[in-house]
Order: sequence, then structure tokens, then C-alpha cells
Amino acid sequence: MESKKTPEDGRERLRQNELNNNPGGSFRDGMDRGSGIGNLTDSAGGMGWKGTGVLIIVLFFGYVVYSLFFN
Repeated sequence: MESKKTPEDGRERLRQNELNNNPGGSFRDGMDRGSGIGNLTDSAGGMGWKGTGVLIIVLFFGYVVYSLFFN
């Protein structure tokens, strides 16, 4: 059977090669993408309901620990 390569296949092959050759670069790209978030509302909207819930719980426990040690 004849194998036809589509542009999508080529892009996927290039992406896989980049990930194999430079794994730290993709991690940095993901971190840089997240740094463009301006405020808490935007970040909570981008995380979804589970991430927002975890953020609220972490903030709550952080406040409790802060109030126990510094009051």
C-alpha cells in the first residue's frame, strides 16, 4: 500500500524530533506561556474548577499557618 505523507505528519515528526533533542526547551516554553497571565482571575479561569479549588485550599491553609505563627 502506498504511504502518503501529509503536512500534519511532517509537523508531528518535527515536533517529536524537537522534543527528543531538547526536552528542557519544551518545559521552558510551557513555563513562559504561563508567565503571561496577568492576574488571579485570569489564572483561575485558565486552570478549570479543579485547579481553582486546589488554589483556594492552598491559600486557605497558608493563611491558617500564617495566622498561627505570626499572631
